[in-house]
Amino acid sequence: MKLVGSLVALFREVAGLTQRELAELACVGTETIASIEQGRRLLKLDLAILLDQVLLTKGALETAVENMPEIDRYPVWAAAFIDQEQEAIAISSYQNQVVPGLLQTENYAHAVFRNEIPTLSQDEMHGRIAGRMERQQILHRKVPPTCSFLIGEAALQDRLGSPAVFTEQLRHLRESADLPGLTLQIMPFGRTTHAGLSGPFVLLETPDHQHLAYAETQRGSLFVEDPDEVSILARKYAMLRTQAHNPEETKGLLDRLLGE
Repeated sequence: MKLVGSLVALFREVAGLTQRELAELACVGTETIASIEQGRRLLKLDLAILLDQVLLTKGALETAVENMPEIDRYPVWAAAFIDQEQEAIAISSYQNQVVPGLLQTENYAHAVFRNEIPTLSQDEMHGRIAGRMERQQILHRKVPPTCSFLIGEAALQDRLGSPAVFTEQLRHLRESADLPGLTLQIMPFGRTTHAGLSGPFVLLETPDHQHLAYAETQRGSLFVEDPDEVSILARKYAMLRTQAHNPEETKGLLDRLLGE
């Protein structure tokens, strides 16, 4: 991503254009161009093709995008979601097996990626962990997104990594529950009704108030933009919030698990 971003910056400068001027010609935001050039945002194929036309670069950016490594900081199939997540003004995440990535400690993330099949190389694992830790900076922005996290109680019973890793992760969850604009709820065991049986998903609201959804499968992901489909998931999420422990009950549960 950094290499492709550097190419965009080089070609733009050779063409004598500012970031704002290139953004206007490509009909995208100036921040989009800046993020791509800094390697913080994936250059998507359709925009690469358009920039090649604008910058007269004869398909160089299209070729670069098509030949990016299959595994960078994030899996290729998750890049569109990560791109939108970084600018989201609201995030609602339901996870039933693991702690959400935005709330994971580095040691817990390492334990999660160690369980990948096929096994990740050390370089791949370190890249994934670094990407996950970098994503978490959005929770500490000057104006952080409004966040709601629903976590299945099963994720609090597994001891991924080790008891020490688990305790560290529990403590981090308890501290995160007090962050401004963040709500944490646990979905308890033993319910007779459950709106999330079809699996985990994430809802996003963009700065221009577009509502999106994202769900991962074993070998890929589904990025949902259709308003009707997003509405269905939003209604499921609303029902899940009524079925889960409220935020204060959740903090009490975490305190008990920590022995406090």
